[in-house]
Order: sequence, then C-alpha cells, then structure tokens
Amino acid sequence: MRTKRRTFLKGASAAVLASCGFPSIIPASALGKDGHVAPSNRVNVGCIGNGAMGTHDIKGLSSQKDVHVAAICDVSKEKRLAAQALLAEDFDNKDVKAYNDFQELLARDDIDAVSIATQDHWHALMTIAAAKAGKDVHCQKPLGMTMEECQVVRKVVREKGTVFQFGTQQRAKLFFRMACELVRNGYIGKVHTVEVATPGPSYKRTYMNPPTEEPIPDGFDFERYVGPAKMRPYNRGLHTQPDWYLIRDYSVGFIVNWGVHHLDIANWGVPEITSGKCELEFSGSYRDDGLTDNINDWTGEFRYPSGLKMVFSDVGNPCARGTKFIGDEGWVYIDRPTFRAEPISLLKTEFKAEDERLYPGIHKNTSNYRNFIDCVLSREEPLCPVEGGAQASYLGMVAEISVKLGRKLTWDHDTERFVGDDAANALLSTPMRAPWSLRS
Repeated sequence: MRTKRRTFLKGASAAVLASCGFPSIIPASALGKDGHVAPSNRVNVGCIGNGAMGTHDIKGLSSQKDVHVAAICDVSKEKRLAAQALLAEDFDNKDVKAYNDFQELLARDDIDAVSIATQDHWHALMTIAAAKAGKDVHCQKPLGMTMEECQVVRKVVREKGTVFQFGTQQRAKLFFRMACELVRNGYIGKVHTVEVATPGPSYKRTYMNPPTEEPIPDGFDFERYVGPAKMRPYNRGLHTQPDWYLIRDYSVGFIVNWGVHHLDIANWGVPEITSGKCELEFSGSYRDDGLTDNINDWTGEFRYPSGLKMVFSDVGNPCARGTKFIGDEGWVYIDRPTFRAEPISLLKTEFKAEDERLYPGIHKNTSNYRNFIDCVLSREEPLCPVEGGAQASYLGMVAEISVKLGRKLTWDHDTERFVGDDAANALLSTPMRAPWSLRS
C-alpha cells in the first residue's frame, strides 16, 4: 500500500480530533473499533471488469475486513449498475465510484490495488498500465494472449515492484499444495509422467442468433470492449457468456483459459516442465460456426530429454480432469475437490523437517484474495506470482501453436522461443489495433 496515502490519512484523523474543543460522536468504523478496520488501514481497491468473474472478485475482496472497494469499472452500464447494487446491498458500500474507462480509475491516487477480470485480450494491457500507475494487481487468468504479452507483463511487474497475484486460486488450497509437496520431495519416486486435462468441448455457444451486424445497445462501449483486438461489426454474441471465451480475438481458448489451472499445478509439482528444451506435438480441431472460432479440442504431449513426459488434453481425450503425477513408486491425483494417491497412505504423510514446503507460511486453506491483500500490506511474494502466471499461460499457448501448425515443435523454456522455426515463432506475438500497444 502507498505509505504516503496511509500516513496522510492517519495524520488527518489525528488533526480532526485534536481540533475539536467539544465532545464528538465518532463512528466505531472510523476509529477501527468493534471489529472494524480504520479507513487509514484499509486497502482501497478498484475492480475492473464486472461480469461473472469480476463479480466473484468484488465479493471475495469486499469480504476482507481490511479492504474497501472504492471503484468499479466496466464497459457495460448494466454491469456497472449491478456491481454498485451488489456492493450497496451486500456490503453496505454506497460510495463506490463507477467508471467506463479503466484509465480514469487508474489515475486515482487513492486506489492502492486493482483486480482485473475482463476478457482475456485486455489482461496484459491493463496489468501493465496498472503497474505503471503504481497499483498492485490481482489479475484473473490467463496472463495474456501471447508469449510476448506474458514477457512484457512479467518485465514491467518486476521493474515497478508490483505485488502481483495471478488468478489460479488452486494454490491457495491445502490439498493442491500437499500434492505438489509429495511430488517434489520424492514420495512417489522419480516422476516419469504427468497427465493434465481441462474442459474444452463442453463449453458451447449460447447466443444462437445469426452472427450478423446488430445495433449496439445503449450503455455498451463497444469500441472500448474491442480495444486492442480487430474491429468487427457488433453482434451480441461477441460479449455473451461463455461465447466470448470461444472467439479467438478475445481468448486463445480453454486450452489456455482453463488450462492454466491444472498446468500451473503440474509445473508447481514438477518444475522441470518449464526448464530447458522439450519437444511437443499436439493435434485438435477448431470451432467454426460463423461466430466462435478458437480451439475446441486437443491432445498431445510435451517430451523432455530426461524421459519425463506431460500429456495434456481436453477432458477424456484421454486424460481425466485435473493433474496426475505418476512416479516409479506411486501416483498422486488432484482436482477440485478430489485428492487421491497410490499408495493411499501418502494422503496421511507427515512431512519431515528437511522437506521442501511450498509457501510454508500458510498451513491451511486460504483464499487468493486474502493472500493478495496480506502481500499488498507486507510487500511479500504472493502464492502465484507473475512468473508462475506466465508459465502456466504459455504452456497452453505453445500447445495451441502446435495444433495450428499441425506438427511437432521444439520449445526452449530458457529462451522462450521455438528452436529453428520461424513460422512458429511468428505466432508468439499478435499485432494490436491502434492506438493500443504493449509498449505505449
């Protein structure tokens, strides 16, 4: 949090009290009594993107007693009004300011942190702008649309000293951490296979009107919704849930958007997954109905010089949803809310003092939001920092490139480039529509 703002507020409160020559009635909430947190000790948050995940963020952050949601932002007036009503009715927060333009929200000096829960194609630009504006960031997954976006976000976040929490909430759950700790400490022996699967084809288009031009509804800023993506005639399906997830201009697809969750756990348990060089070969198919057009289904493998392989598919093609680590002495499988192992005694493992523990300061379930706010206040590293977000995002991106090109590729995790393949490397970045740019 900005020390300057907190110091000013504390000093201002003291000055007001000192200047009163008569008894005053001060609400307990203003003094931090009766379970309340004084305004000077609260983290002021702005919530950008007020749709389904954005509403989840608003609720999760507002539930933290030391957080005040001071501003919300969405290109839809309907969603802004719904967010304001939610905050007023459920959290007695009636002074939240609503914005159509996220840049106006970021310009406020009293905002300490932001949550970003927009369409995927906005994540990188908004995170970069927020970091440059001195805000800490909780960003929903994925980190961006391309490898280049991941790289620039990572660079700016580190240069600016931003506390950044990636929206892969599974790291906050004890069983996910325990599964990865069992693997990293050799309790299943040498890992030779990791299996990962996430939903894909189960998500279907819901807006079934023809994908032809329609009038832009009042209160919807279509220009700002499109932002850095290519402009096209307005159609309600472009921002209907879940249809926009299935449109390549706004999302790579669930190979990335859902893939980040379980790929992140795979990489957390076996860091070799994002080390050195590997071969990958994937196949799949794309949606093609006139509106939705990104990847529908996929299956393939990452193969490493050590003999390790990671199989990654949509659910049932062939892998089960979640992450399964298979070693020469047993296996561990983790999903929401399933935690299984063979031998079953692994589930009751008592770790040794010398074992590596992941985020050892937390020994129970927490939430991404609580951990984020704690780190905003302490300036410590959160559960899922920007590097983990970049890796979890680009694993799905490079798999999708293999599907698109229809062939085997060699990826170098150290250089973050394909080896000797200009055609594949050309797909690691995408031009943005002016005036938007990663480096503006």
